[in-house]
Amino acid sequence: MQTADIQRRWLTFFGDRGHTIVPSASLVSDDPSILFTIAGMVPFIPYLTGVVPAPYPRAADVQKCIRTNDIEEVGKTARHGTFFQMLGNWSFGDYFKQGAIELAWELLLTSESEGGLGLDEKDLWVTIYETDDEAESIWRDVIGLKPERIQRLGAEDNYWHTGQPGPGGPDSEIFFDRGPAYGRDGGPAADDNRFIEIWNLVFMQELIANVTSKVDFDVIGPLPKKNIDTGAGLERLAFIKQGAENMYEIDQVRPVLDMAAEMSGRRYGADHDDDVRMRIIADHVRSSLMLMTDGVTPSNEGRGYILRRLMRRSIRSMRLLGVDAPSFRELFTASRDAMKDGYPEILERWDRTERLALGEEETFLQTLASGTTILDTKIAETKTEGGEKLPGDTAFLLHDTFGFPIDLTLEIAEEAGLTVDRGAFDTLMAEQRSRAKADAKAKKRALADLSVYGDFRAAGETVFTGYDTLTTETRVLGIVVDGHPADRASAGQVAEVILAESSLYPESGGQAADEGTIVGTGFELDVLDVQRPVPGLISHTVQVRSGEVAVGEVATTLVDPVYRRGASQAHSATHLIHAALRQTLGQEAHQAGSFNRAGYMRLDFSWNQALSPATRSEIEEIANNAVRDNLEVVTRILPIDEARAAGAMALFGEKYGDTVRMVDIGGPWSRELCAGIHVGRSSEVGLVNLVSESSVGSTNRRVEALVGADAFQDLATERAIVSQLTSSLKIPRDQLPARIESLVQELKAAEKKIAAFEASRLSGRVPALIETATRVGPYLAVVEDAGELGSADDLRSLVTSVRERLGSEPSVTAIAARVDGKPSIVIATSPAARELGARAGALVKQAATTLGGGGGGKDDMAQGGGSDASAIGTALEGVTAALRG
Repeated sequence: MQTADIQRRWLTFFGDRGHTIVPSASLVSDDPSILFTIAGMVPFIPYLTGVVPAPYPRAADVQKCIRTNDIEEVGKTARHGTFFQMLGNWSFGDYFKQGAIELAWELLLTSESEGGLGLDEKDLWVTIYETDDEAESIWRDVIGLKPERIQRLGAEDNYWHTGQPGPGGPDSEIFFDRGPAYGRDGGPAADDNRFIEIWNLVFMQELIANVTSKVDFDVIGPLPKKNIDTGAGLERLAFIKQGAENMYEIDQVRPVLDMAAEMSGRRYGADHDDDVRMRIIADHVRSSLMLMTDGVTPSNEGRGYILRRLMRRSIRSMRLLGVDAPSFRELFTASRDAMKDGYPEILERWDRTERLALGEEETFLQTLASGTTILDTKIAETKTEGGEKLPGDTAFLLHDTFGFPIDLTLEIAEEAGLTVDRGAFDTLMAEQRSRAKADAKAKKRALADLSVYGDFRAAGETVFTGYDTLTTETRVLGIVVDGHPADRASAGQVAEVILAESSLYPESGGQAADEGTIVGTGFELDVLDVQRPVPGLISHTVQVRSGEVAVGEVATTLVDPVYRRGASQAHSATHLIHAALRQTLGQEAHQAGSFNRAGYMRLDFSWNQALSPATRSEIEEIANNAVRDNLEVVTRILPIDEARAAGAMALFGEKYGDTVRMVDIGGPWSRELCAGIHVGRSSEVGLVNLVSESSVGSTNRRVEALVGADAFQDLATERAIVSQLTSSLKIPRDQLPARIESLVQELKAAEKKIAAFEASRLSGRVPALIETATRVGPYLAVVEDAGELGSADDLRSLVTSVRERLGSEPSVTAIAARVDGKPSIVIATSPAARELGARAGALVKQAATTLGGGGGGKDDMAQGGGSDASAIGTALEGVTAALRG
């Protein structure tokens, strides 16, 4: 049974039984506390917790998930994968334990010919929470399962909660017995390798508090509305139904594994280590394919970093299989063909995905070359110094800065006869993880507990009136102060205000929140921010300027009309620039993010090379021609399928419901799904001034523009500068570029002459310095104060020249100088001096400390400085004393 067939059977089964079929949410989670959709229940959390009323009593879905916390286990076990699909069915106050259990059992045991999964009852076991007598009774008396097939386990295994105060409840897990070849008998409690969990039924029935761990919490009462949350692992069901050994050998994954085997010339099953590498490749390539299909781009932070790590681990594993040449074209094509039946959007977005994959591969292969060069240099230094262990900070630098895998560093070091200080590397990695966790906790603390919005949201959605008016009279539904509900807020306080209606636009879709005020009888509120903390609810962060605002009072929202006009211009300009980019560069130039506020816009788009000045000018001209043409801006509300059929662009990372808002500028010329605020006709944008184009990663570019009055002001400033230059140089404006170029060349020529003069002057000082050379211990030493010098480079040049003139003797050159009034010192040693133990880096550290600063470098040359120029004599005396020993 193919994986896509299991998916279809699941949705058909539950759809036929009154469940609303919900499309999979994006892998990119809109929960700010997590990067990805890490579990099937994530999109349903607002409904399960009661923060947002569920729009249906029962639902079913197949949810895409990404989880990388066990990435090191991928390939080593039968069930660890970074991308997986959760089959779910949900009940929000509808059926409960018996209904969930009966539905699960029916689907599992119904024959394949009748639309079921066709499993045999003799292969199934269940576990229940240790005190859940009700669940045991249903399994035993209603389903008819033999009592010996029902096992009770503790909270660690059979109680579910989020880890936070809120809903929780016991669960019942269904296991498949793979047979005696996979482990000992005795059920799931005895062996979780032989007995594989395939379905978890969560009975959300209790409210818990004081949560300190998975097993330590207090049950404070029943939930007002009991919910069902079940999840079955699609990959696990697939490898059972397909008779495969593990999830890597199912039909959606095996083709990539086979391609890796074919390209490497190695046979899957012949060598354990090679098998693990092929499984890593198969898993990571599929995960990367799905992430890029959902709009994630490789980068050095956040989601992009996780994607980059997956892709680079794949390249690394191919390298360990003996494949150094590019391989992503073949591997990703194999994964595309295996996954397209379940996710048709893979084909729709394939051009972008392939371009990103090949670009990332090319970049990392170059990184491997650069990293290898750095590593080879450090290995040579370590050997020269007689060391046997490569420093851990070098391995960390390669890993953290260059993305160089630690196992590759270990391998190359071993080939060179060295080990790596793994303890130091692991310490640095642990410190980095601690910093990351602290940052994540800080971000999590910064977010208000979303449960505070539950009662407000239960009263209904906030009605946004700002498309049609700037002023709306409404009523205060709630006030939140310091994360807690409050009855009122007084002058000077900062609070969140929840209103029944609002004309103030909440930040979303790349558009900044409106500026404005909220007023009522006896109070004035300055609006600091407007957000949607949960779907359907608008929260206004305000500072009470005067008076006191209380729940239940009448209030009026007032949008700043000047700001709103500028914001509308900027958002429409973003659409114009996007259309101009695609007209100029082609359909591959797809928006990858945007931000706009009054007077300013920026737009990131998928492209891997800088735009030429001519291309930038063309894009700007197209956008301004659209402004000139006074194109009509039309917004329509329509079903999403109809909007897509009309050619509307659905942007990566955005969440869309069944009904969407489509914005046309000039009909189909610019047609996007967008909930933002726009002008009525394109001429109202006024002017678009493209001021910047830059890189935001190996596969994305960014354009920035000023819009409307801000664009005019910028051009007026440039005109004033040009006018000043033409007046100063006494030439016409059209001759200005040539004249400036001429002046630049003259300046460069003058600088060369000055540099030559300075070099000559420095060279002239070398003989006098050589004359000061004296014997200090076993060394011939030049230890001098050179007075004032123009730059640190001059000082290094002087020291290098003196060292060369001292010849092959064991010599040490230590010269200090004042550069821009601050002391600087450079020390150089000859090879013979280093053989006797002289180390420039150590000597500079000592001297720089005396100067009130710091420094360092290599054994042959080092540089330092400080803040106390009066200590130069003392610092040089210290160098002499150190040489004398």
